[in-house]
Amino acid sequence: MRTALVICGALGREVKDIVDRRGWDVDIHGLSAMLHLYPSRIVDELRDKLESLQPRYDRMVVVYGDCGTAGRLDPLLDHFGASRVRGPHCYEMFAGEAEFERLMEACPGTFFLTDWLVRNFERAVIRGLGLDRHPDLKSMLFANYESLIYLRQLPNPRLMEKAEAIGAYLGLPLEIRDVGTGELESRLAELIQV
Repeated sequence: MRTALVICGALGREVKDIVDRRGWDVDIHGLSAMLHLYPSRIVDELRDKLESLQPRYDRMVVVYGDCGTAGRLDPLLDHFGASRVRGPHCYEMFAGEAEFERLMEACPGTFFLTDWLVRNFERAVIRGLGLDRHPDLKSMLFANYESLIYLRQLPNPRLMEKAEAIGAYLGLPLEIRDVGTGELESRLAELIQV
């Protein structure tokens, strides 16, 4: 059975690592993580990708959360007979459902980082949201955040320095949680190993 994984670029390293460690015979196809700046485009790009892949694969697994698409992903996946890793977004997948709920209950005003977002904060947040051109937007966009939690996949001194700089930029206390791939791996395994 030929299987295609269609993944969010923000999960690329982690998914490739999982696939390699488990020895799964799948083909990985990515979409840009920058689509998160325009969630409706996630649905459009995913539709195009699934349409192009459908004739070549027996099974298509999408590695995305709902990611701000307001429930529009699942009907699209049903149309193509594709399945999706469960979860609203990668923060919940990495932290795990119970832990993410606990974190949000303790402090709903939490901004989350992952390894990808730490590596790409300048491009995805600063330039992506136009803060480089309009620094006055920073207070409007981040005023309601009270904490910063880095859901770290792998310890890395360079990324740690960047995360600390992000905390300073946002004016938020930084907390590190070493989560690895969290529940992403087990959820993906549920779909691949059937």
